Order: sequence, then structure tokens, then C-alpha cells
Amino acid sequence: MEEKKLDLNSIIGFVLISGILIWMLYSNAPTPEELKEKAKKEQVEKQAKEVKTITSTVAATPVADSTKNVAAQAQLGSFGYSATLPSATDAVTEIKNEVLSLKISNKGGYITEATVLGFDQFEKNSKKAVQIIKDNNASLDIALNTTDNRTLHTKDMYFEPKVTTEGKNQVLTMQLKAGPDQFLEYRYVLKPNEYMLDFAIRSQGLEKVVNTSKPLDLEWQLKSYRNEKSVSYENRYTELVFEYEDGKDDYLNAAKDSEDEANEVSYIAFKQHLFTSILLTDTKFKTAKFKSDNLVDDEKVDTVFTKNFTAQVPLEFKNGALNYNMNWYYGPAKYEILNGYERNLDEIMPLGWGIFGWINRYIFIPVFGLISSIGIGYGMAIILFTILVRIVMSPVTYKSYLSQAKMKVLRPEIAELNEKFKDNPMKKQQETMKLYSKAGVNPMAGCLPALMQLPVFYALFQFFPSMFDLRQKSFLWADDLSSFDAVIQLPFHIPFYGSHVSLFPILASIAIFFYMKMTTGDQAMSTPPQEGMPDMGKIMKIMIYISPVMMLFFFNNYASGLSLYYFVSNLITIGIMLVIKNYIVKEDKIHAQIQENKTKEKKESKFQRKMREMMEQAEAQKAAQQKKK
Repeated sequence: MEEKKLDLNSIIGFVLISGILIWMLYSNAPTPEELKEKAKKEQVEKQAKEVKTITSTVAATPVADSTKNVAAQAQLGSFGYSATLPSATDAVTEIKNEVLSLKISNKGGYITEATVLGFDQFEKNSKKAVQIIKDNNASLDIALNTTDNRTLHTKDMYFEPKVTTEGKNQVLTMQLKAGPDQFLEYRYVLKPNEYMLDFAIRSQGLEKVVNTSKPLDLEWQLKSYRNEKSVSYENRYTELVFEYEDGKDDYLNAAKDSEDEANEVSYIAFKQHLFTSILLTDTKFKTAKFKSDNLVDDEKVDTVFTKNFTAQVPLEFKNGALNYNMNWYYGPAKYEILNGYERNLDEIMPLGWGIFGWINRYIFIPVFGLISSIGIGYGMAIILFTILVRIVMSPVTYKSYLSQAKMKVLRPEIAELNEKFKDNPMKKQQETMKLYSKAGVNPMAGCLPALMQLPVFYALFQFFPSMFDLRQKSFLWADDLSSFDAVIQLPFHIPFYGSHVSLFPILASIAIFFYMKMTTGDQAMSTPPQEGMPDMGKIMKIMIYISPVMMLFFFNNYASGLSLYYFVSNLITIGIMLVIKNYIVKEDKIHAQIQENKTKEKKESKFQRKMREMMEQAEAQKAAQQKKK
């Protein structure tokens, strides 16, 4: 009963206390006016705080940007604007199609990496792609002469990139800005499946920034990477080529450091043997300076770079602005591709001048292309091509051998004349010429066929180093028909020979030894020595041994495809000579024909009559002098 009372009292007390607390809270609660005033005060404090924060941020940021702007402007003038943009980094932009990959850097706005897709470098089992440009080995720079007397270089400043498309073409514009609407622009357009890209340089709104009263100097530089197996062979065909004055072309000496100048230049090529970089322009460069530095002093050490090329050209303003439409080519130095652009780019290929280049362009290249297209492999294509060339040249070989055979038949009679008139050289010469005339033999007939073969020989010598299709194509032990076919690596280096032994040059040297033994030996025996002249017979005998040795040394670092051609060519020629000697040209028949010719009355030609008269006059003068004595 007592516990219930306590519980009731507790409850009553709790209620009273709660009531008192509620009354106190209510009596002390702020009035609506006070609440309104408090809210207003809090709002004012909040706004004041936000203003303080914004003011603080605004105050800090402009100070930083202003400092950056001032420093950039102090260094670069109006072009300091470009240094404050988000693009002022070393970032690169890639544009790529099926055959070519290009990377263009914000810094300088030029190509810093050019990869020719589908082709590997020389290392065996390597999958390292051929890169014409990489690791800062190339640059494009324009010297900007500003109105505030500065000389700025575009390669050191930052361009703003923008990538768009035009149909299937990728377009990259790089703008070096002096303000929102003031810039120098490089425009790259890469088309599908093309090694050639459009390239333009133009300016906008720079009339008050850049001095437009004189041209700007553009410099293109490239340090060419080695991409082939033989650095010496590759360097021999790595050269700077240019076209000028409406179709003329020239090049710098590839064997040494050299410089040159030209006017009205339409393209400049930095050729790297089997790959090339070309800058072409629609608006011809009024003048151009070229320089080539050879970087291979010692091929055992200098194995990374071959040449350092530099070209300097002026960019002229028209109406206060630049506007040059140009092209870049990065790709194979292949005749069919370069000739297909119909811009005289085939002149970049070292096919030879005059008739030699004509033979290569219109005979050898089409014929070899047809043979190789049937799918028999490039080694067999060279053999078939060689057989075809030798068959075509066989009439010349026949004429040469026939002349030697006639001279050989006359040798006893010539020896008899030499003995009879040994004390009278002039009379001996006269009688010898009479014998030739009566027998119907021309002593120069053996030389003419050899001279006729020289254009073909030289054209082929230029043809094989220019054949891109032979690159990294194997045949028998040769793993690359465009380079040497080493079968033994030597632990030492032999001057003018190398540190390896190539087999095809050895075979070619052996074949040329036997060929010369057959032809030059007979020719030396059939050619009598002339008074006052060197003994050609002895010289020819010496050449039988010297020529193969020279070929062995000379071709050890050359393309194995060329050595294969000469090996097969000499074998075929030896075979043709044996057939002619044993089955076509018979010495007894030649002797009978000569004897028959002697019996016939033969009319002298004007040349022969003139020569006879000169000899007779000389003989008469000599006789008169002796009589006086």
C-alpha cells in the first residue's frame, strides 16, 4: 500500500517539474521579432563570410595569373599568350592511317615521331618498326622577327592542337597564339592509305605582332636513323635531293660533308636509301640552302645515324599574311609509289642519268616488276631477269666473239708483217691496215660490242640498289637481297672489305675470272702490240686477275641481289660463248672467208682513203728527212 503511494507521489512530482520547465522555456522563448532579427543577423554574417572567401580567392588567382602573364610577356612578347594556355605542355597528338603513324608535339607544333607501318628494321627476328623520326632527331623551326625587336623560335613555343575530320581525312591544326584570334597555324591532313599528307602554314592577325616586311626563315632538320643491315651501303645511298627551276634536280654529295644553294625550289628530299622524307610546296621557295653532314666516320662505332640534313628556306608574306600549301611524304623510297604522284619524285631514286635512267625506268623496272609479280620469289625473279637480259644481249656477244676470232685467224700474217717491217713502224702500220682492209676485218669491231654493253651494265648497277622490293627478301643463304649475304663473321675488320665474308661476291668473282680468261685472253693474243703504244695484251692478262679481286672487295658490302645477278650473268655468258665457239663460229670457215675476201676488189671508204693518204704523206716526209741526213 505504501509503495503505491510512493509511485503516485513520484508521478505527480515529475509532472510538476515538467510543467515548470515547459513554462520557463516558453517564457524565455524569443518573440517573432527577435527570431526575425536573429535570422537577418545570421544571413548578414553568412554573406559577409562568402564575400570574404570569394574576395580572397579572386585576390589570390589574379595575382598568380598576372605574374605568369607578365613573365611570359617579358620573354615572348605577344606570344606569351600561348604560354598561359592549358596546351602549354609537352603533350603529343597522334594521327594515324593504315600505313603511317605520326605524332605531333604541342611544343614546336612539328612531327616528333613518324613510323612507317608494316616494315621492320634490320635486326634479325626484330619487330621494331621503321621510324623515320623518333627521339627528337628532327625539327621544324620558323624564326619570328617581332615588331618589338625579338627573334623567337617556334620550336621552343607551345601550339594549341585541335583534331577534326573531313570525310575520311584526319585534320590536325596546331596554332601558336598571340591572342584569341591572332596565331600562326600548322595544318596537317592525313588521308587513308597514304604516305603523303597535306601540310599548310598560314597566319592570321599577326600584322602588328610580326615584322612582315621581310620573309621568315624556316629550317627543316633531320638526323637520319640507320634502318638497314649494312651501315656503309645504306649511307652510300643516303643523300639530300632537291628540285628547282621548273623540273631541274640535283643532290648533295653523299660521300662527304657538302652544301649547296638553289632558286625556285619545289621540293626537298632527305632520302635514307630505302625510305625517304620529302617536303613539297605549291608556292616555290624563292631560295634555299642545303647542308649534309656525314655522321659515319667509323662504321664499327657510328652505327645509329648516317647523315645530318638541314634545309633553310624563306617564307614570304603576301598582304601581311603567310599562306603556303605544302605536302609531307614519309614512306618507302619505291619508284612505283613516288612516280605515281606525278610530281617528278622519281628523280629521288638513283636510277642514273641520261640513257642509264631511261633504260631503268622504261625497261628494267617494268620487266622486273612483271617477272616478280608471277609469284616465283625475288631470288628466282633475279635469275629469270638475268637470263632474259643475257638472251637479248647475245647478238652483241656474238659480234664481239666473231671479231676476236677473225683477229685470231689473221694473227700469223700480222706477226709476219711485224717481223718484215720491224725497222719501219710506219710501213708496218700501213701494211697492217691494208691486210685488215683486204680481209674485211675491222680491228675496232671487238670494242664496239663492249661499248654497247656499258649502258646496260651501268643501268643494272644503279637498278638493284634502288629496288625497294628486294628489302628483307631472302634467297638461299641470303636473308636480305637488298644487303650483303654474310656467311662468315670475322673477329676483325679488313679495310675496304669489312668484318664479314659474303658468298655471292665470291661466286661472282670466280665466274668473272673464267669469263675474262675466255674472252680477254683470246683478245690479248689476237691484238698485236703497236709501236709507241702500251702492250694491251699484257695489260689484259693482268686485268684477268685484278678484276675478280676488285669485285670481291667492292661487292662484299653491296646488295646480294646485285652479286647474284653478276654471278648468273657471267655463267650464262660463259655458256653462250662456248656454244658460239663450238657450234656457230668455226675458225676454218672464218679463215676461208678471209682468204676469199682478199681476192675481191674492195672499194676504200673515205675514212680508209684518208688514213692511207696520211700514212703515205708521213712515210714520204720521213724518207725525205732521212735523205737529207
